[in-house]
Amino acid sequence: MPPNTPPTTPPTSAPSPVSPSGSSPSPVAWIAGVGASAGLGAALARRFAAEGFLVALTGRTQAQLAAVAAEIEAAGGRAQVFAGDVASEAEIHGIAQRVKALGPLSVAIFNASSAVRAPTLEISVDQFTQAWRTSALGGFIFAREALQGLLANGFEATAPRARGSLLFTGATAALRGKPPFAAFAAAKASLRSLSQSLAREFGPEGIHVAHVVIDGGIDGERLRSNAPQRVAQAGDDGLLQLDAIAENYWQLHVQHRSAWTQELDLRPFKEPF
Repeated sequence: MPPNTPPTTPPTSAPSPVSPSGSSPSPVAWIAGVGASAGLGAALARRFAAEGFLVALTGRTQAQLAAVAAEIEAAGGRAQVFAGDVASEAEIHGIAQRVKALGPLSVAIFNASSAVRAPTLEISVDQFTQAWRTSALGGFIFAREALQGLLANGFEATAPRARGSLLFTGATAALRGKPPFAAFAAAKASLRSLSQSLAREFGPEGIHVAHVVIDGGIDGERLRSNAPQRVAQAGDDGLLQLDAIAENYWQLHVQHRSAWTQELDLRPFKEPF
């Protein structure tokens, strides 16, 4: 997934990392996997921006990131744009340094994925590798950079919310694989295992690591464009609503450290499981 523009391009917006009162830097939320406005990454950015976070947006397409940032700023929030390939160690390291300069990193969310849908014998090695690069390798690279920022944010590990949160977007495929999603399932299962390993290692350091299983279709641009019939058949609240999903991520972030969730599964009320 090469970015549409080099990661060295300057952000499209340049709000100050200092809070409006001029007292201290605002907490930063870094979200990777931001695409269209009617997508989960954008919804997560809007939710954290509404709580006063300066949101750092990373995704493949500069134009889409700029559009989401403009929406956030029009609503009174603050956003910075950093286009890049989540599976590129050099690009994500460079973005992490720029995110660090914005202020203390308090929450990092990995929302990127690459869905490959095909019968197993028709999946190419390149397609399988791409799915793994995005979810598994990309998740590791992003997490490694984000964890360094979270550990160095100056927040006390003994505070009710501890140092901050590292959240991963998963899928039903992470729990059980089936055709035609062999590549996607293998990649998402890897990401889930990564989240469990990181939770055990960094929970005692005051970082809340959680994995969110999205069990059902999301009522967003991708599904509405690719499967309008499924959207129509789902009926009222038959698909996961973007703002409702984002609210759950926010609630994970504000959980008291004595009762942290490591894995949360979300599905519509009538989704079979």
